[in-house]
Amino acid sequence: MAVVVRATRMELQQLRKRAALARRGHKLLKDKLDELMRQFKILIAEYMGARQRIEAELREAYREFMFARASMRREALSDALDYPGAVAVVKSSTRKVMNLTLPVFDVTMEGGIHNYGMLDTTPELDASLEVFARVLPGIIRLAGQEKAIGILASEIDRTRRRVNALEYILIPELEGAVSAIRLKLEEIERGNLTRLMKVKKMAEQKREAARPGGPS
Repeated sequence: MAVVVRATRMELQQLRKRAALARRGHKLLKDKLDELMRQFKILIAEYMGARQRIEAELREAYREFMFARASMRREALSDALDYPGAVAVVKSSTRKVMNLTLPVFDVTMEGGIHNYGMLDTTPELDASLEVFARVLPGIIRLAGQEKAIGILASEIDRTRRRVNALEYILIPELEGAVSAIRLKLEEIERGNLTRLMKVKKMAEQKREAARPGGPS
């Protein structure tokens, strides 16, 4: 929507102040957007690298587990997994990035994963559980990173919309209104000057006519 203004010098001064404020706000928001994008790229790179490593380890764990399931009796495998001895303890905290509160998850493993007898189990089961125990903290940390990425992405979207609104809507409208008022004031000044010149010429003609021997 176009800015509706009156063609006065006071309005012109106020609009110039608003335009200058909008330009400063645009610069600050643009700087914020650039920093958010930089932090977003860093977090994405960390997340993707960690996820690739975890997926590779999980493939190894599933492969070992498939070997264990194929070589063990169903009852023996079920008995071995019914009573887990290890417990994952998750601690949550936060960190600040550009006034945003991002979650951070830290995980520690307590207890032993080999909470079963060795007679009816296979080395492949031991190997698969060891890998699962090793990657579980990384999986939970990935969940925190995914949440942080979502928060950053939402803030980037909001900031970009505000930057675009200033850059493509408000600032052009304010600058257009300033230009229109300036042209209108210049037109008024030219009209006033023309009238003054006419009045001056008429006054001079009257003085000439009033002089002795002047035109009758």
